[in-house]
Amino acid sequence: MSIEIPAGLMDLLQGYTVEVLRRRPPDLVEFAIQYFTCLQDSRKHDRHVKERFADSTREGVAFDSISVESNEDEDSDDAYMPPSNPNKYSRRASVCAEAYNPDDDEDEDFEPRVVHSKSDEQRRRLQDACRDILLFKTLDQEQFSEVLDGMFEVLVKPQEHIINQGEDGDNFYVIERGVYDIVVQIDGVGKCVGKYDNKGSFGELALMYNTPRAATIMATQEGALWGLDRATFHRLIVKNNAKKRKMYEAFIECVPLLKSLELSERMKIVDVVGMRAFKDEECIITQGEKADCFYIVESGQVKIMIISKTKAGQLDNAEVEIARCSRGQYFGELALVTNKPRAASVYAVGDTKCLVIDIQAFERLLGSCKEIMKRNISQYENQLVALFGSSVDLKH
Repeated sequence: MSIEIPAGLMDLLQGYTVEVLRRRPPDLVEFAIQYFTCLQDSRKHDRHVKERFADSTREGVAFDSISVESNEDEDSDDAYMPPSNPNKYSRRASVCAEAYNPDDDEDEDFEPRVVHSKSDEQRRRLQDACRDILLFKTLDQEQFSEVLDGMFEVLVKPQEHIINQGEDGDNFYVIERGVYDIVVQIDGVGKCVGKYDNKGSFGELALMYNTPRAATIMATQEGALWGLDRATFHRLIVKNNAKKRKMYEAFIECVPLLKSLELSERMKIVDVVGMRAFKDEECIITQGEKADCFYIVESGQVKIMIISKTKAGQLDNAEVEIARCSRGQYFGELALVTNKPRAASVYAVGDTKCLVIDIQAFERLLGSCKEIMKRNISQYENQLVALFGSSVDLKH
């Protein structure tokens, strides 16, 4: 007589067994209750959030892997305060990982505001470091001021680990200075998969989705960071991003370029975009400058201008309009795809709003769209040939 094993049973038991061997709990029955309760609760979350969470655990550079927090940890989060010595990276314990739902934290708005005192010089340096952080772009001035108040300085030494793969997220970090390697364990061997060079931020996904770190961040030289504790990050950044997500989800799904992406991939783009407003004739991109971001028009129009040439092939500094982009269309991808300076200037036509994706997020999230973008390069070349009557190769 053969017995059919229910589908999924082996995977379910294997996951539980791995957690038992990793954590070695004293009471297996109590641990099983906690583990399977957390697992059941995690399945009740919104499907979109779970898909984003699943993707984030697979990305080597995205910083953070699976575990669902016990009810005891959820209680301790409500009373969470930053460590008395923030340079000591205190770590949170957990049993398993549930995506953070900002709507569950209605009482969090009434928590005491965390303030770390700073000198005028420190605050100036902090503002400079945070100026281009996309997570802060959608905050209003009061919220941004609260973020600055809540951040604390962290001085690091060469070879110091800021975060370690597999540990739970406690702080979000903004880089003021220093070079930091992103190291991922692959088949038991640490591999450097990227680096931050004197700018950027890291550690957000562990706090946004309650997942352990999926990479180790190690300083390669002396440097300085600014940290933001978990509770303040949730209250100001995650809740604000949830509102932004509701605002932009429908728009992102209608962008033709992004239709080739999975739904979960499009939702991850919503999490990293910033918004910038431009006035009529304001310059958005300048021809010849280094590329650092990619734009999608949310409202209004932009015109793409290129410096024309004389019959002798010399630049005459007169700009010629070659194209316009309106809602849902994108620009600024050419320099990112070809790794060359900006090939044209772009100006707002009337009041215009654009979604902005920085170069790191562009590489990480839009890699599968590059073939579509490359096909468009030939269209740009044909336009330039028609204007200037000569062969143009934007790819090289």
